[in-house]
Amino acid sequence: MFKDHQNQYEAILLDLGGVLLNIDYSLTSKAFKEKAGKNFDTLYAQAQQSDLFDRLETGAINPADFRSELRNLGFEMSDEEIDSCWNAMLLDLPESRLLFLETLCMETGLILLSNTNEIHIKHFETQLEAAGQLDRFKDCFVEVYYSSRIKKRKPEASTFKWVLKEQGLNANEVLFIDDSAQHIEGAKKAGIKAHLLEKGIEISSLFS
Repeated sequence: MFKDHQNQYEAILLDLGGVLLNIDYSLTSKAFKEKAGKNFDTLYAQAQQSDLFDRLETGAINPADFRSELRNLGFEMSDEEIDSCWNAMLLDLPESRLLFLETLCMETGLILLSNTNEIHIKHFETQLEAAGQLDRFKDCFVEVYYSSRIKKRKPEASTFKWVLKEQGLNANEVLFIDDSAQHIEGAKKAGIKAHLLEKGIEISSLFS
């Protein structure tokens, strides 16, 4: 799809979970239900997050506050149990996908923009480090923007405009790829060409 046109872009802006890193939200819901005996789905859903998770993802609260608020909501669990359940959704980065990124970044600048939080960052970076992938992964990107660190998140158009300004890019010079329809709409409002990566589609197939 983009193979013959990728050189027209100064940068490709990429999501992390569901695009590069394999994730399964249901595993977190299942883990909390098994550990706490409560329905976590009422608090968290991919498309519509509660304010608690918004605040965690924008760094408005720290991990300790997040755990404390969960306990106040009836999830009587230790810090370690909460983190384990919360991280259950995070799976692996397939080697074939990392190799694709290493090739793509030699042709076009790559920027990572992820709605994530400090608990998840620590976990998936530890996973990548254990697999010998962390340095290789980071080397693929001109810049990595995690929402909890930049205090901004998708799908707000202002977040995309901020990234453009930080990188000195024009919107028409950037391609954005994400697996969330609302994030795609946010990017389009900022004037960025955006592509929704459908479930089950490998990102490398877009460039073959």
